[in-house]
Amino acid sequence: MADKILEVKNLKKHFKTPKGMLHAVDGIDFSIERGKTLGVVGESGCGKSTTGRVVLRLLEATDGEIIFEGKNIRMFNKEQLRQLRREMQIIFQDPFASLNPRMTVSEIIGEPLKIHGITKNKKELSDKVSELMDTVGLADRLVNTYPHELDGGRRQRIGIARALSLNPKFIVCDEPVSALDVSIQAQVLNLMQDLQKDFGLTYMFITHDLSVVKHFSDEIAVMYLGQLVEKAPANELFKNPVHPYTKALLSAIPVPSLTNKKERVILKGEITSPINPDPGCRFCKRCPYADNCPTAEPVLKDIGNGHFVACHLIHELV
Repeated sequence: MADKILEVKNLKKHFKTPKGMLHAVDGIDFSIERGKTLGVVGESGCGKSTTGRVVLRLLEATDGEIIFEGKNIRMFNKEQLRQLRREMQIIFQDPFASLNPRMTVSEIIGEPLKIHGITKNKKELSDKVSELMDTVGLADRLVNTYPHELDGGRRQRIGIARALSLNPKFIVCDEPVSALDVSIQAQVLNLMQDLQKDFGLTYMFITHDLSVVKHFSDEIAVMYLGQLVEKAPANELFKNPVHPYTKALLSAIPVPSLTNKKERVILKGEITSPINPDPGCRFCKRCPYADNCPTAEPVLKDIGNGHFVACHLIHELV
């Protein structure tokens, strides 16, 4: 029996707008095994980042359950939530916007330690900060520098060190390398993989870069307009994509070859509005296969090998 550290059931997050309720996350289910990585992919606006924030209770869910280590954390009070912050952390997308420009590197990394009373005195705090900086590859000479004095890669390492400071078990990585240069991206990803092995971390890795998520994730979930349309082990998803949206996403990955050109799947049609969406498949208007699909919303169905797909035409596409 797999040890599930996180299980999400029928999770919803709706936002009130002048035109109606925006269904940012609308009834998704997934779980993550301890020490593994779940990659969450999809185009901008599909609800990836909102899902990560709702799981951490940075945003309050509209409905559903968030089961972390066997407990529904949606029921937690303020004090329980404070204790939970030691177990669950986040690495933000923008390494500059997520750091306080008035604080030095040591102050930023040490702040969680102070808030939670982890260290007893200044010497212990300084030693812990130095240890964390060494762990993420930041030189000691940077201890009194400010974020604006550093490049993007070093800033993101500060964010990673801050996330690690409370020794968490689970980290939401919200597009942690999308704002970095390609060469720096590889360094940060390698660092995160090493930290996962060393500390037994569990990641929810949110990204729109499919070439990154394939090598970084154990399992991949594909989101479209607030819903999961496909979920499978990483190798299985790339080898055997089933949902038309997943096929279109994978076809967009650049191939570094002049001779081996793969066929692009070009999606046409109108994007369904996430505000008060009509019942039925939200991908229907862009789907090249849709023809008299039922008006009910498709649900995730197991097609074997841990592969789940939400599509009314599943038997024709498999």
